[in-house]
Amino acid sequence: MTYGPTSLSDLTAARRKPPAPEVQAEHGLVVEDVETGFCGAVVRVEKVPLGMTVTLEDRRGKVRSFPLGPGFLLDGRPVVLVRPRPQQQAPAAPARTASGSVAVAGVRARVARESRIYVEGKHDAELVERVWGDDLRIEGVVVEHLGGVDDLPAVVRDFRPGPGRRLGVLVDHLVPGSKEQRIADEVARGRHGGDVLVVGHPFVDVWQAVKPSSLGIAAWPQVPRGTDWKEGVVAALGWGVPTWEAWKRVLAAVDSYADLEPALLGRVEELIDFVTAPGPGGA
Repeated sequence: MTYGPTSLSDLTAARRKPPAPEVQAEHGLVVEDVETGFCGAVVRVEKVPLGMTVTLEDRRGKVRSFPLGPGFLLDGRPVVLVRPRPQQQAPAAPARTASGSVAVAGVRARVARESRIYVEGKHDAELVERVWGDDLRIEGVVVEHLGGVDDLPAVVRDFRPGPGRRLGVLVDHLVPGSKEQRIADEVARGRHGGDVLVVGHPFVDVWQAVKPSSLGIAAWPQVPRGTDWKEGVVAALGWGVPTWEAWKRVLAAVDSYADLEPALLGRVEELIDFVTAPGPGGA
């Protein structure tokens, strides 16, 4: 436990301690709120009825607002955030990819790694490409689709994972007690377990990973058991189109990571980190 100054010399030193420096809360400045530990980049400063607030956005896109003033750390040092001085033209924010990463200009796509990411089907692959395509090309990661999870153990054996040849797998409806979970557990227990990572999302189909609000609907419909899920969704929404055309509508509603549910975002990021990790098992 830390106590305050108890001697005259301690009190004198405390009084002489210089105040925290003032720093302009300029767009893009990365700071940490001392009280909550929230760390993010400044995205705006605005006036509210009780004073001024600064809004921070973390690397996952989460946004929080705090009172402008003391209580922040910059590079680990206490600072007082103040309103930035007006500028003739605000600096342009760095370009971002659809996944939220900083876009890297003038860099050629890397030669494909031996490591791969497998997803269950064509729609999964197209959704991953739409959001993470730029990142995957820079990293040299190829995404392929399985066509189904039942053959996953055989696919892993044929792939022959090993050092520098990792396999990441994204599975639909990976929930406790499911067939998908049993297959994932079987793969994890196999001889290649350390070079294979199977993760999944809880959705029946990857369509559900798209936020309903991005499609202008209140929620994804409940489909009765025994009914093809995609056909049931199309019918319930009254779209009146074949499922392949409905998927085009769903995919077109996705402009960036902000249109996807966190349960998918985190799993794909985990797979990319796994297959690109430096060292004998990764890159």
